[in-house]
Amino acid sequence: GRRLCRHGVGLAGRRVLVTGAGKGIGRGTVQALHAAGARVVAVSRTQADLDSLVRECPGIEPVCVDLGDWEATERALGSVGPVDLLVNNAAVALLQPFLEVTKDAFDRSFEVNLRAVIQVSQIVARGLIARGAPGAIVNISSQCSQRAVTNHSVYCSTKGALDMLTKVMALELGPHKIRVNAVNPTVVMTHMGQATWSDPCKAKTMLDRIPLGKFAEVEHVVDAILFLLSDRSGMTTGSTLPVEGGFWAN
Repeated sequence: GRRLCRHGVGLAGRRVLVTGAGKGIGRGTVQALHAAGARVVAVSRTQADLDSLVRECPGIEPVCVDLGDWEATERALGSVGPVDLLVNNAAVALLQPFLEVTKDAFDRSFEVNLRAVIQVSQIVARGLIARGAPGAIVNISSQCSQRAVTNHSVYCSTKGALDMLTKVMALELGPHKIRVNAVNPTVVMTHMGQATWSDPCKAKTMLDRIPLGKFAEVEHVVDAILFLLSDRSGMTTGSTLPVEGGFWAN
């Protein structure tokens, strides 16, 4: 591995389900987990992304489904088998000025960013409880769960809801030895990040609010995810871990 000794995080042999696995943070997470010896179920709505990921990481189990479709998700993941760890990373960012927010954008955003987290987490947690096994769930939230960003009214709302969902899940699943935490990154220049922040003038308005003066790399977020999945964070649950260069401190 890189800075973090990947094989030292104790994830070898664990079965991990990662949503939004085709691109960006999700793809980086799958690659790191595969390198650490975990068995990965990679979920994406884009078959081509899964095909290339399987070539890069032989042995992972690809599942192609749109998590915004409840029934399709149930069919695809309902019999996924024993999963030890879960990374809820899939999300959409449909940006509109508040006065132009549409019903479609609202529905799609909450279906993928929040409802799918509930559905997939239910599937995994029920399996863990039935087996009497401990587990960990990491929800990928955002720095904008707790700070307002122009044109992000729906996206910010989904992430604010996700932070609170994380806490309630931690409360209810804790007695079953299932930990639930969120990671809250700043802008990461993934495909999604570039679509919103590639304009230098727009990027400067955000960078000026970040004490470290830079956006995050995928690896920064992946390291936080691996920590929260691993037993090294065994006393941490219900938390929101910022990976945002000090944005919340400003």
